[in-house]
Amino acid sequence: MKNTPLILSIIALVAVIAFGIISLVSGKDGKTAEPAAQNSEVAATEGAIVYFSLDRVLSEYDMANDLRTKVEGKVQSINQEVTRRGNKIQNDINSFQEKVNKGLMTRSVAEVQQQKLVEAQQNFQTYAAKKEQEIAEEQQVMMNQIGDAVKKFVDKYNETHGFAMIIATQGDILPAPVVTADPALDITDEILAGLNDEYIKTKAEQK
Repeated sequence: MKNTPLILSIIALVAVIAFGIISLVSGKDGKTAEPAAQNSEVAATEGAIVYFSLDRVLSEYDMANDLRTKVEGKVQSINQEVTRRGNKIQNDINSFQEKVNKGLMTRSVAEVQQQKLVEAQQNFQTYAAKKEQEIAEEQQVMMNQIGDAVKKFVDKYNETHGFAMIIATQGDILPAPVVTADPALDITDEILAGLNDEYIKTKAEQK
């Protein structure tokens, strides 16, 4: 009775699921936030087209960091449980194969045990896929919450500034959609300062 494919599939599945879950939140950790310019003032006039760095907002906005910390905590907990369950199945398979190799069980008993292991593997795959989807949903909700908060603030901010357009730009090597522009049109510092001030007030009111 050959069970090597079953063992390898379990090991591979645990590795893929763990990597997939971790990758859902690890993408934002690789960037080092640039310090906000101090005492900057927006020189753009009413009716101008201005822009702000979405990358900086995502890394320096306190609400975004708080939400990201919560999601990462959930990811770590789920990843640990997925790994624990995967390791248990792998240990059960190793024990089963050892008994088969030593002739410690009859063929009929071995067939029943193997079928149980196959079912356990299928249940684990379903569980792991469900947890991966759960993390993806948590990530999406987090981004929706951040996006909604930024959009509401920017709309309110522009009521008093009257810019013709406010663009969110993203990227380091070739940022898009704003590849290059007069630095005087960059309102990132003001957006961040306003967002964080508003978030501090909101948290204080909730206490």
